[in-house]
Amino acid sequence: MTVVIAGAGPTGLTLACELTRRGIACRVLDKAPDLFPGSRGKGLSPRTQEVFDDLGIAPAINSGGMAMPPFRIYAGHEVVAERSLVEMLGTDIPSGPGIPYPGFWLVPQWRTDEILLDRLRQFGGDVEFNCEVVGFTQRSDAVSVMVSQGGAPELLHASYLVGADGGRSTVRKMLGVGFAGETFERERTLIGDVRADGLEGSFCHVLTRDGQVSERFSLWNLPGSEHYQFVANMATEDVPALTLDAVQKLVVDRSGRDDIVLRDLRWISLYRVNARMVDRFRVGRVILAGDAAHVHSSAGGQGLNTSVQDAYNLGWKLAAVIYGAPEKLLDTYEEERMPVAASVLGLSTDLHHRNFAPAKGPAPQLHQMDITYRGCSLAVDDRVFQGNLRAGDRAPDALLDNGVRLFDVLRGTHFTLLTFGAQAPVIADVCIQQMTPSPDYDVTATTLVLVRPDGYIGVMTESGRTVLEYLARVV
Repeated sequence: MTVVIAGAGPTGLTLACELTRRGIACRVLDKAPDLFPGSRGKGLSPRTQEVFDDLGIAPAINSGGMAMPPFRIYAGHEVVAERSLVEMLGTDIPSGPGIPYPGFWLVPQWRTDEILLDRLRQFGGDVEFNCEVVGFTQRSDAVSVMVSQGGAPELLHASYLVGADGGRSTVRKMLGVGFAGETFERERTLIGDVRADGLEGSFCHVLTRDGQVSERFSLWNLPGSEHYQFVANMATEDVPALTLDAVQKLVVDRSGRDDIVLRDLRWISLYRVNARMVDRFRVGRVILAGDAAHVHSSAGGQGLNTSVQDAYNLGWKLAAVIYGAPEKLLDTYEEERMPVAASVLGLSTDLHHRNFAPAKGPAPQLHQMDITYRGCSLAVDDRVFQGNLRAGDRAPDALLDNGVRLFDVLRGTHFTLLTFGAQAPVIADVCIQQMTPSPDYDVTATTLVLVRPDGYIGVMTESGRTVLEYLARVV
């Protein structure tokens, strides 16, 4: 049976890659004539880079981007400060042998989308552009999806419909689920891609008149492009026209400089900041993911990253159910991802209101490495003595005794059973890997660790029976 995916952004493309590499047929539909042309979601978190590594696109992502540049803050023509992303946002970024991608990676969204689409085509899938969902009905065993492609109607019959069609999701609206939260009506954010003469070096250039970043115009270097991404927040009553001349005037007003000349405005958008989330991620055979399920401020760069990880969490579960696993496995998608989305909404809103002011209290964790599903139904830990690493946590990377990295073993669609000296049960389609206890894997020699296809630990136990019982629930 087919899965229909509405939306060919990072969420829909990641999900389509996850399904097609598992042999699940997908119809990926997008009402636009082509991929999104702008740089919008440009910062890839360490965890998202791990997801892309598993999908086999890390080399392309690496070559298409660069390390997150420092912020160069100007007061008029004078450079008054240079600060790292960590300093600007007051965040922590962990490092160590268990973390192969310790920093944020700057890639314009249009390039990320291109890489994901190329990978989808390598898996045998594709995107149908100029095609949108206009209606659907569902039964207990299928969903019928009415689509319009270039004005021509078509009725599709599918196992599931996934709405990955953005913050204004048509699928979400037709599904009728609640979308509670708030809209910041008193302000707007202007964003776009433009060439800029008069700037030097690879930075996020933060232009101000007096060094106060609350009234700024930011220009980010974009790797692989002569364009910059510009971002400016403003009161609703101060919104300019969406033209090159109006943006040029805004630069002069915000910086007091006329030597920075903008040209070749390739993309521009004006949006209201929302902090909203659906009250259900799934209704029967219709599922929501990414911005269709939750929207929030771009502060902290959490949007694309959270959306990609929605798709990564959903993909293996949806494929497993289609291949015969219990349908209640899909309930764990909402169980695990809804708390994450709620946390991201709070974090992004706090960073938005801070507006680069110094942080108070614990540092915000933007890297998403600490996301855990501890306590959820797919996290089983029946050991008597438990260390720092628990079921539900992300499985850290490690250098194995043979010189291979653990992530190279985990890469793919399979479950992996890690053993530290105990005899492992023989299980079909489960990779067995002998390990040595380490600071990241603070376990006893009798421990068995079952790693899910999405890199999270499903089971920590000393009983092979516990592993077998768990697998009966998920495959």
